[in-house]
Amino acid sequence: SKRLSPTALMRRVLSSLRPLRSSMSLLASFDVRKTQRFTVIGLHGVGGGAAAVNGDATDAEALQAAVTRQGVLVKQLKKDKADPSAIAKEVEKLQALKAQLAEVLAAGGGDTSLKIDRVLLNDMLLQRMFVVPSFEIHRGVAGLFDLGPPACAVKSNLLAAWREHFILNEGMLQMECTNLTPHAVLKASGHVDRFTDMMVRDLETGDCYRADHLLEDAIEALLDANPTMPVSEREHHERILRQADAFSVEELHAQLQQYKVMAPETGNPISEPFPFNLMFKTQIGPQGGENSVGYLRPETAQGLFVNFTRLLDYNAGKMPFAAAQIGYGFRNEIAPKNGLLRVREFCMAEIEHFVNPEEKSHPRFKTIADKKLRLFSSDAQMGDGKKTIMTVGDAVARGVIDNETLGYFLARTQLFCERIGLNADNIQFRQHLPTEMAHYAKDCWDLEIKTSYGWIECAGHADRACYDLEVHAKATGRNVEAEERFKEPREVEVATITTNNALIGKTFKQDQKAVKEALAGLTGAALDGFIEELATKQKGTIEGFEVTSEMVTISKAKKMVHTRKFVPSVIEPSFGIGRILYALFEHSFYQRESDEQRVVMKFNPQMA
Repeated sequence: SKRLSPTALMRRVLSSLRPLRSSMSLLASFDVRKTQRFTVIGLHGVGGGAAAVNGDATDAEALQAAVTRQGVLVKQLKKDKADPSAIAKEVEKLQALKAQLAEVLAAGGGDTSLKIDRVLLNDMLLQRMFVVPSFEIHRGVAGLFDLGPPACAVKSNLLAAWREHFILNEGMLQMECTNLTPHAVLKASGHVDRFTDMMVRDLETGDCYRADHLLEDAIEALLDANPTMPVSEREHHERILRQADAFSVEELHAQLQQYKVMAPETGNPISEPFPFNLMFKTQIGPQGGENSVGYLRPETAQGLFVNFTRLLDYNAGKMPFAAAQIGYGFRNEIAPKNGLLRVREFCMAEIEHFVNPEEKSHPRFKTIADKKLRLFSSDAQMGDGKKTIMTVGDAVARGVIDNETLGYFLARTQLFCERIGLNADNIQFRQHLPTEMAHYAKDCWDLEIKTSYGWIECAGHADRACYDLEVHAKATGRNVEAEERFKEPREVEVATITTNNALIGKTFKQDQKAVKEALAGLTGAALDGFIEELATKQKGTIEGFEVTSEMVTISKAKKMVHTRKFVPSVIEPSFGIGRILYALFEHSFYQRESDEQRVVMKFNPQMA
């Protein structure tokens, strides 16, 4: 306690109590809402823009929009490696807005969380053996829970309803893929390189810690221990504190050394920061070596992507079509929290809808076009902070939702939530901000359900374009194209590349075969881009090779074609079954007016 600030000390206490909390409080949700230094706010569902603090819901929405806008600005400045003083200035504005928002919420403004007695709900779930901590008699492990008989029954009904609602009614192709995934698959998908946080290790005990959290603790302790520190010096330390999660590995190591950070429990020296991948790594087979490295899958989707060509053949080559899978994902969370909302092993239900990227209409869109949804668009989040209720048809027509297929699945998800007994007034769809979306994504919307923790993301709906199939095709050399057959032949202009084999052989030598294959494989937009590059620069780059205009001849001719090939786009609805199950528990829970200690789970008949 002499080395840690009160905030850092509370974090350590919570960490050390986690195994015991699993037994004492079912959902390991040590409620810090009433402690002096902590405030829990459901930010996504509030709104934004600056406003006076008077407890009005409109002010909360305007303030949330202001927080969102300022957060986007700070992220962009960090991404652009802007001047630290400029970042610090904008971070201070962000913190001030968050503090103002907290005051409005504390005064009763806005409506960010479900009003239930969570302690009573947790006690009931534990006593009636809906959910219990895993390995409880061995003090448990954070982030792991077992479902008892009642919860197993409800979950089985939930999954049966999901399968009927989506897979059977939509004629989807269901698969069950392995949990173990080879290194090569997740390397191609990007999980091996990007699924990481920075960690340090106690050099004597081997205990691991999140590096940026240790730096934050050290700076907070320094500031708390020196209340009379000169203002300029304090501001310098606060700037470092605010940027702790944005440093590179080298910068983070330098800061840890500068503040003489040691392991918090032992005072031992720590290692340099190193990346910690959130996937569970294992060895497949006894022989060892690079080819035996595998992981427990962090998502179910990759199994469907790598089986695309077989699924297409099974479907007789017809497009569009959807494949679906129900199964488990695994993520080695550093600090699991909020009970069933953030765990290390979780059930997922995912759909991969493969569609022509130039034709994203849906044949059944008219059946749901009049369904009303509560939408929180990215423009609204950064504008007035107000959510809009509109029909799916209007949302697609106005460009709020990018295309019919994405809109169709948003409506079908809303109908599913209502079918299983979730309160429609506590359901919304939030669009990802530009800073949240991957560079390849076209549009993304999260299903958010209001719980006592605030608005919680329970399903994602993403138009992922052609990215997933393309990365696996590039890594394996396999063709992942689908074919569209025209009703009538079409006249098109076709470009043909003729190579100067002598010049290519002389220039690239042992790489000439790879260059020729890359040129021969150019189609569609990639071919058009290469031709344009040659025309403007007299050279073009393909697969890392620089090809000059002297090495190729481009000829164009018109011909009649009956088919067109394309790499399909993927529209992916992905459901977190555990989160939906917990939201259902909260929405189904109520206390009798005559006796608040007598509680009821009012599941609808299909779930009961």
